[in-house]
Amino acid sequence: MERSAMASLVKWKDSARRKPLLLQGARQVGKTWLLKEFGRREYRNVAYANFEENPSLAAVFGGDLDPSDLLIGLRAATETSIKPGATLIILDEIQACPRALTSLKYFNEEASEYHIACAGSLLGVAMHQGQSFPVGQVSFLSINPLTFTEFLQARGRPQLAEVLQSSAWDLVTALHQPLLNALAEYTVVGGMPEVVAEFVDSLDFAQARATQMEILAAFDNDFSKHVPAEQLPKVRAVWASVPQQLAKEQKRFRYRELAPGARARSHEAAIRWLSDAGLVHRVPQVSVPRLPLLGYEAAAAFKLFLLDVGLLGAMSQLPPQVAIQGDALYSEFKGSLTEQYVASHLVAALGRAPHYWANEAGRAEVDFLVQLGGDLVPIEVKAGLSTQAKSLRVYRDKYSPALAVRASLLPYRRESGLVNLPLYAIERLEAIAADAVSS
Repeated sequence: MERSAMASLVKWKDSARRKPLLLQGARQVGKTWLLKEFGRREYRNVAYANFEENPSLAAVFGGDLDPSDLLIGLRAATETSIKPGATLIILDEIQACPRALTSLKYFNEEASEYHIACAGSLLGVAMHQGQSFPVGQVSFLSINPLTFTEFLQARGRPQLAEVLQSSAWDLVTALHQPLLNALAEYTVVGGMPEVVAEFVDSLDFAQARATQMEILAAFDNDFSKHVPAEQLPKVRAVWASVPQQLAKEQKRFRYRELAPGARARSHEAAIRWLSDAGLVHRVPQVSVPRLPLLGYEAAAAFKLFLLDVGLLGAMSQLPPQVAIQGDALYSEFKGSLTEQYVASHLVAALGRAPHYWANEAGRAEVDFLVQLGGDLVPIEVKAGLSTQAKSLRVYRDKYSPALAVRASLLPYRRESGLVNLPLYAIERLEAIAADAVSS
């Protein structure tokens, strides 16, 4: 598979100010594969150490954290010659060895000529548990499930991916139906690398669904291993409720759906754990669209989305064969799959979760609100072919944004201040916003 993060890794390798790298992301989004493939392409050799597969590796970091001593231990443990600039040192599942995490400070200060990249499936959670984290001494890179464009590459359709990355909208529109067909596949398969690989090999939605269920079982096993005992039932309750909450007309997260009498105070830590682990994206509400958005968040009002649209379909028990049912696929569960698809792609494209807007009366709601440069862009998501977007019209009439976006199954069309953006082109949002400002 070709991952867009590979370019960021090459840039890190060539940087004169390179620090040890922490590759972040949820379990099974392809961190280990990406680092190994990066090492294979860009280095003479790779010294790979996995602290979960080989717990004895922790002994290398059990004493002095002097980089010279650590390198001797790593050479012995990995049976690899480690040369500055020629070897990529990969420390995988680094959260299992807190002192290895601490050692990155000393590598940065005393042995920066060595190239070190680390990954941890629950690193975001581990960093909040009082470990000695080398603040300011590491670089960060986050990866997500495969985007639609990366899925096209994996499916052997690089030409479609290339067209999408261009601004040749007439050509994109000419390929509208093939892109819609591929989008239907992606909506069911999603972007988890193992699921995509299974589907590419078999072209069997049922096989892809079986792999999705295995991943969901692995997540549940992670809950048992990593979540504090008193939080475990609440984490599972929040996780299991996300598909049900998104299937409602009003997708705002409601604690009462978890259990009778459930309140924010008792479940907020569970939501934070899932968010830190990269398994859910929290999308807060703002009632006043002003910058900084953080200052106008409504603390009690938010939506929760999963990390991947395919996993949402699996948890919702959506029959895989709906992928061939055309528009019906996107209207299932009141458009929850469509909003999930957009939410996860906004996270991948912008590097952070978006917001959504609702007026104080609660009678108008715009699905997403994102900051692009110094502007706020409202996005209304349509599950079918309808172009009615009453809430977006209310927002535009009140706030007169420079650009508003209606994401739908219709082809690209640009009007005065409004762009109809095909769902398959949501990754082009930033470029479209920049073009709107320049024109």
